[in-house]
Amino acid sequence: MQSQVGQLPSKIPFVGPVFAKRLEKLGIYSADDLLHHLPFRYDNFAQVAKIASLQEGETVTVQGKILEIKNQYTRRGFVLQQAKMADDSGTLDVIWFNQPFLTRILHTNDPTSLSGKIEKKGNKLILKSPKYEHLASREVVSRSYETTSQEMIHTGRLVPVYPETQGISSKWLRNKIHHLLATNLDQRLHQVHFPDSLEQAEQAREQLAFEELQAAFEKARKRKEEWQQKAVGRKFKIVEIRDQLTTFVKNLPFSLTGAQKRVINEIYKDLAREVPMNRLLQGDVGSGKTVVAALAMLAAHLNGFQSALMAPTEILAQQHYQTLTTLLAPLKIGVGLATGASKDYVNYDVIVGTHALIADQLKFKNLGLAVIDEQHRFGVEQRGKLAAKGKNPHVLTMTATPIPRTVALTLYGDQDMSVLDEMPPGRKLVKTWLVPPGKRDAAYQWIKDQHSQAFIICPLIEDSETLADVKAVKSEYARLQKEIFPNLKLGLLHGQVKDKDKIIDSFRRKKTDILVATPVVEVGLDIPDATIMLIEAADRFGLAQLHQLRGRVGRAGQQAYCLLFSDNSAASQRLKCLEKVNNGLELAEIDLKLRGPGQRFGASQHGQWELKIATLADLQKFSTIKA
Repeated sequence: MQSQVGQLPSKIPFVGPVFAKRLEKLGIYSADDLLHHLPFRYDNFAQVAKIASLQEGETVTVQGKILEIKNQYTRRGFVLQQAKMADDSGTLDVIWFNQPFLTRILHTNDPTSLSGKIEKKGNKLILKSPKYEHLASREVVSRSYETTSQEMIHTGRLVPVYPETQGISSKWLRNKIHHLLATNLDQRLHQVHFPDSLEQAEQAREQLAFEELQAAFEKARKRKEEWQQKAVGRKFKIVEIRDQLTTFVKNLPFSLTGAQKRVINEIYKDLAREVPMNRLLQGDVGSGKTVVAALAMLAAHLNGFQSALMAPTEILAQQHYQTLTTLLAPLKIGVGLATGASKDYVNYDVIVGTHALIADQLKFKNLGLAVIDEQHRFGVEQRGKLAAKGKNPHVLTMTATPIPRTVALTLYGDQDMSVLDEMPPGRKLVKTWLVPPGKRDAAYQWIKDQHSQAFIICPLIEDSETLADVKAVKSEYARLQKEIFPNLKLGLLHGQVKDKDKIIDSFRRKKTDILVATPVVEVGLDIPDATIMLIEAADRFGLAQLHQLRGRVGRAGQQAYCLLFSDNSAASQRLKCLEKVNNGLELAEIDLKLRGPGQRFGASQHGQWELKIATLADLQKFSTIKA
């Protein structure tokens, strides 16, 4: 069970409120959460070598004494850290870049362990930007400074690298996790964090994953049993209001798809039963989920009940509010927007909001239908709190994230599932290209020539020490505005920006040409004139998430384009699937088959799923066990 952030210092030793708040962004609320925050890769620094035996290109660990270390300032204003290390076989030059604090951390004559890649500068070998670790407090063999891999956590072994957030580095996480493991007897956790071999790490991770999946499946089964034991205060009359529902559909400015008609009938059957509906509605971006929800809300209104729609972000809540107001206001159905708990919404027929809907201060008169959008972004408890606002209301959860049936049966086995597998007529497919690194400049010029609004997506907010080759949105925004698009107006959007609404409004009103953003734009952002989506480090996203991102463009029916950039040639086969496949569910199934162990639901989606360890591959294996 997750603890509250304010209680975290008592749950994790030596973690104060500032770091507790940062850990919250990683979905870590307790010591147990921290122990189950697993590495996504390992740096292999296990080879410990003598300086005299070093060769260019090797990734090694060197152990010895620091003979000297100093900051060296260049003519361009950069600062280098130059050091010399010695063991009993020779000396080695070491260099770091822009880390002036190292001269206060690494001292001469201290036994030190350095891990990194050996490179050649002129006719000399150097160790460039190595990881470092003090050996002074460890058992050191005086002649060679050798230590066992078990005694080190940052060098000299397979070193875990973790999903990070601003202010929380892998080194910080390693220290905290290593401290917790000292009193933990679960050898699987020891091996998954500080493994003796990659094979043992994967074996331990797989055991933990299957244990987690078994627990998730059992929880879903119990939830379904509990739900089926509930009785609705009053089942909805559907036959009696069918004419009014039909008139509403006829007056829509568009025709419903066959999939929408099928799904609406499935929902109406649920609403007419005595057992409360608990249905998951899955559909691609633009497939018409909100219209389906509006028809269910109309049925609730005609039966004398209120409806609530909870969305994970203010951006998405605002979008739903505008759509539902357009659809329902002509029928004199009052729609309210709640993004804070200070107002009284008790008399609205439909209330749209964020987490504010589950605040104690917000009351409902007679909630009969709870709709939860992007439901995987809410925990089970949060979804339950909204349902608890009424007397066993019907619950419809929606997601634009394509979920393979294998995943849905495990994570959401307590819910019936409907799929909108048909797009409204007239919407053109987004042309998608995987762009090789050598054509980056040509792609930038092509964007300029289009004279259209564009998104540029970066996975990170800040530059990361461990992910130096992955573009961060803040630095990329500055580079693009100065060097690439100096004559265009660029906007910057990410989770830490305060004036999100202003930035989005400027983009919507075409005062901004290009919006440089994190995947925060993945859902709920409707910019009719945007036709270009450029995604950096596309290999770090799942196919389903990339499909959702490209669904942000071409929303007014015009031809749209998606450009995928990746320096990872190994991922090209997977990414090229997006050039040919435009069905989100099919892409999710492809991802399930192609992505290997260790690849999760998507880099930016960490913390959104109820599973912390299991991968798509694990879910596929697990389905055969359940069968």
